[in-house]
Amino acid sequence: MIGSNEGFVRMRTLQAVVLAIFALIAGRLVYLQLIDTRYEELAKANVLRHVVQYPPRGEVFDRRGEYLVQSRECYDLMVIWSEIDRRGFDTARMSEVLGIPRAKIERELANARMRPRAPRLVANYISKEDKLRFDECNFQGFYTVSRTVRRYPRKIGGNLLGYVSEVTPDMLKRRPEYRPGDYVGIGGVESAYERQLRGEKGVKILEIDTHGAIKGSYMNGRYDSLPEPGRYLVSTIDARLQLLGEELMRGKVGAAVAIEPATGEILMMVSSPTYDPDELVGRERGNNYMRMIGNRRQPIFSRAVRAKYPPGSTFKLVQGLIGLQEGVLRPSDLHSCHMGYQAGRLKMACHAHSSPLDLRYAVATSCNAYFCYVFRDILDNPRYGSVKEGFDVWKSYVESFGFGRQLGSDFLDERDGYVPDRDFYDRRYRGSWNSLTVLSLSIGQGELGCTPLQLANLAAILANRGYYYIPHIVKRIEGQDSLDRRFYERHYTKVEPRHFEPIVEGMWRGVNVGGTSTMARLEGLDVCGKTGTAENPHGRDHSTFLSFAPKDNPRIAVSVYVENGGFGASAALPIASLLEEYYLTDTIRRPALLEYVKNMQIHYPIYDR
Repeated sequence: MIGSNEGFVRMRTLQAVVLAIFALIAGRLVYLQLIDTRYEELAKANVLRHVVQYPPRGEVFDRRGEYLVQSRECYDLMVIWSEIDRRGFDTARMSEVLGIPRAKIERELANARMRPRAPRLVANYISKEDKLRFDECNFQGFYTVSRTVRRYPRKIGGNLLGYVSEVTPDMLKRRPEYRPGDYVGIGGVESAYERQLRGEKGVKILEIDTHGAIKGSYMNGRYDSLPEPGRYLVSTIDARLQLLGEELMRGKVGAAVAIEPATGEILMMVSSPTYDPDELVGRERGNNYMRMIGNRRQPIFSRAVRAKYPPGSTFKLVQGLIGLQEGVLRPSDLHSCHMGYQAGRLKMACHAHSSPLDLRYAVATSCNAYFCYVFRDILDNPRYGSVKEGFDVWKSYVESFGFGRQLGSDFLDERDGYVPDRDFYDRRYRGSWNSLTVLSLSIGQGELGCTPLQLANLAAILANRGYYYIPHIVKRIEGQDSLDRRFYERHYTKVEPRHFEPIVEGMWRGVNVGGTSTMARLEGLDVCGKTGTAENPHGRDHSTFLSFAPKDNPRIAVSVYVENGGFGASAALPIASLLEEYYLTDTIRRPALLEYVKNMQIHYPIYDR
């Protein structure tokens, strides 16, 4: 009896366990079918279309509130191969409606067939008018995605502003945040402020029937996300000055940069030749880009921040400042110049002027011999153990003026120029060299290389008597109280402010009393300037000029560099002077000089052969 009772209990227990398991399974099934809708939603995923919502890109204004860059509406044409009508598809009709080559449509359809359920881009830059005609045709399996493209109303500042293009496969590898189909900034402001300008994408989920027709928004848009528009930028550029600068530099190769000394804000930045950024928007952008790349004068190349030019005689200002700070030069020191400087068999030629001369007059007349003496005194200073140690001291001064390194501007492609070090000369001369060996550095020649931005920054340093703010192109960003803190910090050279006065006085005399810069004189504006002529191994000398005005409380510092332009006063000076006149007075009162610059013919055998 006891054994049979135990068996009965076991059987009842097993039955209870089995019933409990079945109850749990049944309960779970009821829950999944009647209460939990997640699996229903997953099933619907097979008939849902996730459409990316692209944000409008932020617009760019000049410092006066004028549009430099705007966005306009356009569309991408997408296809999902599995939703195309199997009874046939008329590619000729679509080509006619949208103006897209039939071969391109067929090529993209062949690519789409490889992944039949994935959206595939067929064409972009579809206009609003073409999109309306497309909608009337009801091409099954095709749909459009709204987005914006750039418009440049003033058609200026190609290198300055940059352009927007689709991401390339190489970009996708380097930038994981990018996705196929994204448009991103290339060069200039568009690239430097990509994160602020592009905004954040959203998504819209649509229900699609078995024929590919849109039934409506899924779950009334519960899972949609709205795009966040990009932020607008107020740039530091004066559009009127930029336009004039590009007109004056047309037909020439070089760059012109203007800076507000009190802030480091870039008022104008011209690279010449430049390009119309609108040419890199739309369906012809590829052909236009290849045409620009094939141009030997390189309009895509941003000379203002990337070119490496010898500074020529403008660099004498730096030599004089270093000599004053080092105590090897006094403003009253006299040096003789008899058509140049000579030491043994070495001669550095100079032009005719009175002799002997002091520092101020040497700056005004751009005397080569004077600054040969100064440079040698810096390197041969007995305070240092050798010429090489003196050279190291000289180099550290030069770098404090922003040469031989990037200034830290907001241009991502800014280059650092070049200032040679002692190791360079040790390798070249096998360790045996002295101040005469490197004498060409005294007048800004030899191995020195500077960007036009660095030369404009030198003009700003002189205007401020010893310091600068990092040059930058953006004045304000929507939604931000301030810019990066580095743009508000003063950067001092290693030369005390008191030593700038005789140099500035020499620059003023060169314009307003007598010297190489008298053409830059503007009545009542106290312009200070310095010409430069840089040797060019590929033809006629380069012409350069740096200036600021007024002498006290300066409002503009400018540097112009014209390849093959000849003397500094021949090409660069009149361009810089007209820019200063227009910025400070809102007009140009020297029409003859304006016509002279516009009609100037410069030959470039190295580019045009």
